[in-house]
Amino acid sequence: MIEMHKVSKWYGKNRVLADCSVSIARGEVAVICGPSGSGKSTLVKSVNGLEPVQSGQIVVNGVDVTARSASLTQLRAKVGMVFQHFELFPHLTVRRNLTLAQMNVLGRDRDEAADKSRALLWRVGLGEHEDKFPAQLSGGQQQRVAIARALSMDPVAMLFDEPTSALDPEMVSEVLDVMSTLARDGMTMMCVTHEMGFAKRVADRVVFMDRGEIVEEGPRDAFFERPRSARAREFLSRILH
Repeated sequence: MIEMHKVSKWYGKNRVLADCSVSIARGEVAVICGPSGSGKSTLVKSVNGLEPVQSGQIVVNGVDVTARSASLTQLRAKVGMVFQHFELFPHLTVRRNLTLAQMNVLGRDRDEAADKSRALLWRVGLGEHEDKFPAQLSGGQQQRVAIARALSMDPVAMLFDEPTSALDPEMVSEVLDVMSTLARDGMTMMCVTHEMGFAKRVADRVVFMDRGEIVEEGPRDAFFERPRSARAREFLSRILH
């Protein structure tokens, strides 16, 4: 589903990704973790071309993201992305935030897009808020709208870039609950997160990064119970109590 082979990226002379290779199978949930500045967000954004890379290859659902001929617009329509800061259109209602791309990108008519949007809003627990504007919602509610908007495009995979880091602590669980439901439903997911409780509960695979490198990656239980690298053991000792 998602194959990354020796992916590297520089900002000027600063190498932010260094020969990163990882494979995410269909239906698998991969959590990307590591200290701040380790390249986690850059890695996940490179999957749908939001962060172009200088070398290596990324293939998503059979599409070579790194090929010059790649249609990134079509790819992004099929790979949902949820950011740290919601990225909702403030001047549109919740429903219109969901219907706009469906109509403009997928070609759905207004009624079909509206029906799809309503179903997804109920799925994330916001069916009664479709006519509100984003500013009328809490941060956790806005993030759930952002997830529903990504799902409205019928994605083959979902990317999450620290989706709870901008939320007040009491709002974190409502977003993680939605993400957990997606995982149980078999959605392919790559999640950058500091929520290790979520990782231990939901992840199939953990990718640990430091200084732009994938230091180690493997099954969840092996990572948490028997980390191979000294750097991962040090990281876990600091964040797990």
